[in-house]
Order: sequence, then structure tokens, then C-alpha cells
Amino acid sequence: MASMSLSSPKPLPLFPPSANHSLPISLLARYGVKAGLIEPDGGKLVELFVDKSRKDLKTREAVSLPKVKLTKIDVQWVHVLSEGWASPLRGFMKQHEFLQTLHFNSLRLGDGSVVNMSVPIVLSIDDLTKQRIGDSTKVALVDSDDRTVAILSDIEIYKHPKEERIARTWGTTAPGLPYVEEVITNSGNWLIGGELEVIEPVKYNDGLDRFRLSPAELRDEFAKRNADAVFAFQLRNPVHNGHALLMTDTRKRLLEMGYKNPILLLHPLGGYTKADDVPLSWRMRQHEKVLEDGVLDPETTVVSIFPSPMHYAGPTEVQWHAKARINAGANFYIVGGIQRNEPSGRKRDLYDADHGKKVLSMAPGLERLNILPFRVAAYDKTQGKMAFFDPSRPDDFLFISGTKMRTLAKSKENPPDGFMCPGGWKVLVEYYDSLTPAGNGKVPEPVPA
Repeated sequence: MASMSLSSPKPLPLFPPSANHSLPISLLARYGVKAGLIEPDGGKLVELFVDKSRKDLKTREAVSLPKVKLTKIDVQWVHVLSEGWASPLRGFMKQHEFLQTLHFNSLRLGDGSVVNMSVPIVLSIDDLTKQRIGDSTKVALVDSDDRTVAILSDIEIYKHPKEERIARTWGTTAPGLPYVEEVITNSGNWLIGGELEVIEPVKYNDGLDRFRLSPAELRDEFAKRNADAVFAFQLRNPVHNGHALLMTDTRKRLLEMGYKNPILLLHPLGGYTKADDVPLSWRMRQHEKVLEDGVLDPETTVVSIFPSPMHYAGPTEVQWHAKARINAGANFYIVGGIQRNEPSGRKRDLYDADHGKKVLSMAPGLERLNILPFRVAAYDKTQGKMAFFDPSRPDDFLFISGTKMRTLAKSKENPPDGFMCPGGWKVLVEYYDSLTPAGNGKVPEPVPA
């Protein structure tokens, strides 16, 4: 398949050279960054909740409307939309929004400006549901227990081009793509878009709702802490000391640039993930231990859950992850090697690990976000701790892969001292121990989050 490459000017360096002293505030202007929280896309955070005074009215209205049943992952997307993570989107995508997202990774607004939007946020329905809706201009969205979640108004129903959606989002139609198999393959032949009116904020009642801060709540928290910069770090794995080194080093460099109080948003992904990923509840326990053990400073760290499902869609999806953090107030985003994804039957990675950070530096609609490339950390055997890799002495470093980490945890072995805080490692061992065969010899089966 032929491809075409466009050359572009090299961006300015994101950080000045490291120094042993603070650099003057004038460097903020020199490096093209502004102190304070970044504005949401479109200039305003768009929340889609029904006003409290109209909640009873809307609940009664929903009873008389045709119903669309939501899956667990559909509800997660309602959560994302309702809190404004996808601002300025006002609901599930209509066809013109869907096509712009698929083919341009962006949306053009009424004033001519462009915002990034790289993954379709859509709702599928089957033939029977489409027939039941008929000529109605509104539908009620209900959960698996038939509770009304929202009303979708001014609806548009259009064909669900599954193969085109998969090919444009993942760059392949190879079998074995996790989100595709979980969400798209057996979904309906139609998509329904419209404006969303959410009756009540989505809650999961899993003990973790206190961590699910909306973009508005995060902005309030950053303001309370007098943040003049926010740098976001997304992950769906346990935090090891290499991650912590990267985050603390980033804060140090922001201070060197002249910021006075940069705040870290540690933002684990909390929607759908693959069955073999560590579940969210265990990851949050591990993250709490990282703060308790002092690996990260609680005074300068906000831990919150990002409610989006995970696509495992490489450079396309990393744009969505970055765009959503703009709406939460982050003006810096740390990006590393992307999830490269190996669909079943493949012997090679689907994506280049470095393409995520390269795409983010060029993506339409993300020009206001400062991208911080991930520096490679490994276990330095000479120092007995995680350190940034020094290519001049490669034999001194040990790379502990995710697979190796899982193998050690499953066998209840300890990693080298300094790889992960003891409390965090204990949580990880306990998780894998919970998967060992029970007295009946059966192993608990992991399920997608």
C-alpha cells in the first residue's frame, strides 16, 4: 500500500537544557507556553446534564418515548459525553460528525475553527430498534435494568459502515482487535446520533466513584491548589518507579521553565479494557500505595479516573486521550510508547511505538497542548534503582517488560529493589494470587472491565 509523507518544520524544544538553578519567568514566553489552565475545546466546557428543576419532567417524558437499550460500554460513553470530556460535542455523533472524525480526525465548528476528534463516539442500534423508533425525533436511553439514563433528541439514524469505521480507526481490519470484537463486530447495522440530555450523573457504586472527577471538578481542584500548569499522565498499568521518575523529572523541568506550582494529573483509564489487563479496582489500590509510600507527592498530585473505554487504536486513539485532557485543564501531556497491539495470529506489532508522540506534535486541533515525549527509564544495576537509560553504558541497564513484571508477580517473586515501591508490589502480587486455582481447581476467569 503506497503512502505519502509531508515534511513539516521541526518544533521548538519542549524544555530548556537542564540546569542546577531556576530559570527566569521570561522563559515561559520564550518557549511559547502560558501559565494557568488551558481553555476547553470550543471555548466552553459542555456538560449535558438535565437541570435539577427539570429532572422529574424529563423522567416522565422518557416513559413515553421509544427505548434504546445501552450496553455497559455505551453507558461509559454517555458518562464521557455528559461530563464534557468530548467538548464541544453535544451527544452521540450524527453522520457529518462521524465522517469528519473518521477521515480528518477533527471537527470543524460553526465559527470555522477546528478541534481534534479522532475516535468516533457513536451509538449503534439494530434493525428492530430502528423499526420501533419509526418517525420519532427523540428516544429514551435505558441501561440493562431498564432505568432511564438519558434522552437523545433531534435524532438522526444512518448506516453503520463497520468495515470503514474499523479500517479508518485502527488502520487495519485484521481479526483480534479487542475493542472491535467486544463492541463493533456484533453491533447493530445502524448508528443513531443526536443531542444528549442526561438525567443523572453516571455512578458505578464500586467504591471508586470518589476518584471519578469530571473536567469541571478537576479544574476546581487545580484552582484550589493554585496550579499554574497541569501535566497529565495516562496509564492502564500499575505505576513503577520508572513512571514516577518520569513524572517527578517533568515537574522539575517545568519549575526550571519558570512555573511556580505545576500539578500532576495521574489519570488511569477507567472504561473498558482487555480481560488480561489489571482491573481498575486493583490498579487504584496500587496507585494509592504509591502515594502512601511517598513515591509521588500527594500535595502536587491529583489521582483521578478517566472514564473512557480503551480502543487500543495506536496513534489515532492517543489523539483522543490528549484532547480529552485539554478539556480537563491540562496544558502538558506526557506521551510514551503507544499500545502497539498484536491482533491474534500476528507476529509483529501493528503500530510503531514512537508514532504516537510524532502524531501528537502535528495533529490538527491539538496545537495548544504541549506534548512531553516519554524519556526511556530502565533499572540501573550500578545504582540499584530506576534511572533514565544511558546509551553509552547499555550493559548497566535492565529492562523489565510488562510481561516480565507479570511473571514475577504471578510467581510471588520480588523485582529488583527500587523497581516498584513495596506496598505497590504487594498489591500486584495479591491480584495475581487471586487468580490462582480455588479449592475446586478452577481458575477465576478474567473478564473485560
